[in-house]
Order: sequence, then structure tokens, then C-alpha cells
Amino acid sequence: MLDVLKPLLTAALCLAPLPVLAGPDLQESKFWKSEVKAGYLPPVAERLPDVPLVVNLAAKGREFGIQGGTLNTMVTRSKDIRQMVVYGYARLAGYDENYRLQPDILLGFLNENNRRFTLKLRPGHHWSSGDPFTSDDFRYWWEDVANHPELSPAGPPDFLRVNGKLPRVSFPDETTVIYEWDDPNPSFLHTLAQARPPFIYRPAKYLKQYHADYADPEMLEEEVDYARVKSWAALHNKFDNMYKFDNHELPTLQPWINASPGKKIRHQFVRNPYYHRIDSRGVQLPYIDTVEMEIVSPGLVAAKSNAGEADLQARGLGFRDIPILRKGEKDGSNYKTFLWGSGAASQIAIYPNLNVNDPVWRGIFRDVRVRRALSLAINRRAINRALYFNLAKPGAMTVLEQSEFFDPELRAAWADFDPELANRLLDEAGLDKKDGYGIRYLPDGRLMELVVETAGERQEVENALQIISDDWRDVGIKLVMRPLDRDILRNRVFSGNTMASAWFGWDNGLPQAYTSPVYLAPTDQVFLSWPKWGQYYQTGGDAGEPPDMAPAQRLMELMQDWDRATTDEERSAAWREMLKIHADQVYAIGVVAGAPQPVVVSNRLRNVPKQATWAWDPGAHFGLYRPDEFFFEDGKG
Repeated sequence: MLDVLKPLLTAALCLAPLPVLAGPDLQESKFWKSEVKAGYLPPVAERLPDVPLVVNLAAKGREFGIQGGTLNTMVTRSKDIRQMVVYGYARLAGYDENYRLQPDILLGFLNENNRRFTLKLRPGHHWSSGDPFTSDDFRYWWEDVANHPELSPAGPPDFLRVNGKLPRVSFPDETTVIYEWDDPNPSFLHTLAQARPPFIYRPAKYLKQYHADYADPEMLEEEVDYARVKSWAALHNKFDNMYKFDNHELPTLQPWINASPGKKIRHQFVRNPYYHRIDSRGVQLPYIDTVEMEIVSPGLVAAKSNAGEADLQARGLGFRDIPILRKGEKDGSNYKTFLWGSGAASQIAIYPNLNVNDPVWRGIFRDVRVRRALSLAINRRAINRALYFNLAKPGAMTVLEQSEFFDPELRAAWADFDPELANRLLDEAGLDKKDGYGIRYLPDGRLMELVVETAGERQEVENALQIISDDWRDVGIKLVMRPLDRDILRNRVFSGNTMASAWFGWDNGLPQAYTSPVYLAPTDQVFLSWPKWGQYYQTGGDAGEPPDMAPAQRLMELMQDWDRATTDEERSAAWREMLKIHADQVYAIGVVAGAPQPVVVSNRLRNVPKQATWAWDPGAHFGLYRPDEFFFEDGKG
């Protein structure tokens, strides 16, 4: 195959290793042995792709594992069973631990000048149901889902549009898919590697039974009535939930499959008998047979971890939980607590809403002197000392040291504790009148009471805001904190009802030249400082508002420059200017970065790195470190 592709090489070609393993070298798992013996499953040699992905554990400094056992972990919301897709991290192409992109589900990929991408599938690969995984699954998604007006009214996702144009997609044979654009789409492959991947394929055989173009009309109508939905499209979308992972009948390519129908307090996931990865001894991954994910109250995660009820836990734990976790270690709960670094650009960030509905507050927040003053009035060192024992890094929101774009001057920009300068900037902004208690008046005569809304999930955020409340009062601003449910908070921000909100910084604090800077430009309403600008971009101008401030417009231009760039030097230049604009304009007020993330690991669980980075994207939390390679030393959980 490589000889055939060589004449086409104008950019990087990445192919997976091509080992050939004879049947006797493959080892059948005890978990599925009875199913194989009874004839319900074919033997492992027939379940694996013709060319499985062979994992080189020695190169990672890891041990060969033992199949077996049940891993216990916790989440705090029923919909977070989707974390199994995040942690499983089976992607068409994914990052290794050095953030290099490698084929995973794909046998290989060919990138020609970021315009034409040839995706090569593994011959003989199967879904968890045993159905073949072929280019027809990509064709079904592209033609029958993404471009179907009833299933996808808005059309294919934005990452596939380059300068408003969709790609030409072709399927030359059952193991080849080609995406081609007239202009470069440099983030295409990297988008496929995200923590929440776009899933440009679907299990066609399964979903066709719910699609009007394929299903028997009478049977489909019965299914619609039975499911109590309005149409076949609603039925199809209900069952087509690759990321939500709550349809136990939907075939998957992830290492574990959902074995728990309906909503439960405890969900079980069992090993995928057709999973495409093996170790070099011929042992099919994942090593662990079963994952049990319990849904618990957020306040119980640390306590239950302390009691030894989790084999692997980081979600729901924060820096403040480290003392109780250390105590559990000493009390014999049979686990250890690793401290991983955080991949978020800021552990805590405050987002003034430049699109708030209140016209007075909107005008105030759009004055850069006010945003700078709010930042200068925060005693970050006191917060670091009080909440993080000086283990975090105070400063403005910018990328982390591990990124090639890190500049210490950007972390220091408008981040010194300088109440005197903050007062002067607020006076210059016309907020120089105060009441008898020193609180400033707004231009319309109201007191300057700034409501900061939070998701109510992290005590450290509320604690930090208590400290900031005293700091801001000293410069004449009364901070009012309002904890809400996460979904309610976001909806209020999106609708313009929220003055300011507190959340993490950018998810990706580790960008490289290949990383799209799209999240630095007003392209997404999830960036809480400009929800309506982001909505305008996401809807093609059908909703929201266009950016009407020059620095934000420049961010959009630079994002387009990055998209059109042909060299890493040009992409890096766009990144650096965008970061400087954010540092100067203080669109989000970073507080501290790099606070350690506690990770509880059973003493019997192996191959979990002691030092690592807890990052959503890139990284998929545990996903980057391949939980399918984790194992229990005795094969039992």
C-alpha cells in the first residue's frame, strides 16, 4: 500500500505498524471464552482487524498486563456516562503522550498540503456488534445524516467548512475515504482527535433501520409510536448518540461498551470483543474487563474516594480534597493520590459579559480600563497562599509553560496587585462617584454591584470569590456571588442575563502551531465573555450579534490568517498576536493556573502514570494515557 501512495506524497504520511500475527499467538480472553465456546462469538483471531494496532508497551515504559477485573469510578451527573467515550479515547487519529498525532482506528492517513486527506481503514475491522466497519459507515454519515435536511437542518458541522465551502467526499473502496477542499483545512485531523470527537462515521447497518430512506415504512411508524417521538428523524437522532453513550444497543468502536440499558445509579461497561488494539504478546486490549461508573452527589466524591470506593478517580476531586485523600491513604484505604498538572489555561477565570443585555453594564465592560482595573484589584498571591498553599501560579490567563507560545510577560499583564492603579483607571472610566460606604455609582445612578455567577460545583471558586470580594470592595466595587446549576448558568450567559461568570480558563492551555486558535476568536458562545458574538459566527449570522469592537475583529482576521497559512511560522505568528491581544484587552480575568489535580489510584492498578497532565483537550483527561492499558496486578478489581 505504501508503494502505491508514495507518488502522492506532498505532505506527511502516517501509517500504523503492519505486524502479521498468526492465530496461535493471539490469546482469547476469559471474559468472552464461554461466549466463543457456545458459538455466540467468533474466536479472537476472527474478531480482530486483519491489521490490528499493536501497542509497544516497552517504548512507553509500561508493564504487560493481565486481563480481568472491574474498575470502579464515579461521576456526578447521569449524562456524564459519556466520560467513557472521553476516557476510552478510541479515535480515528489520536495524540500520544507527547501530543503527536498517530493513527488509531485508522490504519493510516495521507495529508496532502492540508487540502486533501486520504483516510485508510483497517481491513477486517468490526463494530462491537460484529458488523463490518467500512467506508460505507462514513458514506452513511456524510450523505444520509450530515447532509440530510431532516436529521441535520444546519448541515455538516462547522469544522468541515473552509471559507464557507464544504469538502468533496469520496469513497473509492471499502477501506478508503477521501476529504478534499480547495483551501487548506489544517485542523481537520486534529479535530478528529478531540476529547469530544465529531464522529464522521456511523454504524450504518444499525441506524438504517430507523432511517426513512432505508426502513420499512410501517415498521418505522410503529417504532416512532412506541418511542413516543414526533417523527422518524427524532427517533433516529434519539438512537444516534455516539458521544452520549446512553444507547446500549448502538454499536461502538470504544474499548468498553455500554451494558446498562436505561438510567441507573450504577452503570456497567464491558470489554469490546472486537476492539482493534492488542499488545505485542497477542493479548487483546483493554486489559480490564469491566468498568462500573457510579453516579453520586458532587459532595460525596472525595468522601467515597477516601473510603477506598474508587479504583481510579479525578473527576469531582479538587485541590481542597487533597488533605482528606492523604488521610485515607494513611488509614489503609488501599490507594495512593497522584498530583497531576492541569492543562487548563487558568484554574479560575472571571468572564465579564461584553454582550450583557443591560446597556449600562455592557458599556462599562466594553471599556478596557474597567477590565484592567478588575484584574489589577485582585490579590492573586493571597488566593494562591490561602487556597493552593502556593502550589499554583498566579497571573493573567494565557497558555501554560509547556506550550511553545508561553511568554511570562503575558501572564504578568495587568495581573500585579495594584489597587492604586485600579482606582485611577476606574476614575478615568467615569466611575468616580461613590456612596458613603465607598461603593461607586454607575452612570445611571445605581450602585456598582457586580453579580458574578458560578456553576456551584467547585468550592475553590466560591472561596476565591470571597477573597476577591474584599479586594474589589477596596476599589469601590461590590461583588455579589450567585451559584447556579451549570446548565442554567450557561443559558443565562447565552441569553445575555449574566453580568459576569466564573469558570475555568481555556480548556487547551497547551497549544502548538498545529492547534487551531479558533477558541481565541469570537467564534463560540461557550466563551463566556462574548456569547452573542460566538452565536453570530456559529449560526452564520442568523442569531446573535457581529463583533463590533476592533480588537475582537482583529482576532477574527488572525484566525483566518491561521486557517490560510501554509507554514508553521505563519501559524505561530497568528497565535502570538492573538495571545497578545487577549493579554492587553483582558477579555477574561485569569486568577491562578496550574493547581495540582488529585488523582486517586488503587494500589493494585498498574500503568497509570504518576506524573501527567489532567487536560480536557488535548488529552481527554485519562484518555491520552490509554486506560485500555491499565490493569490490576492480580487481574481482579
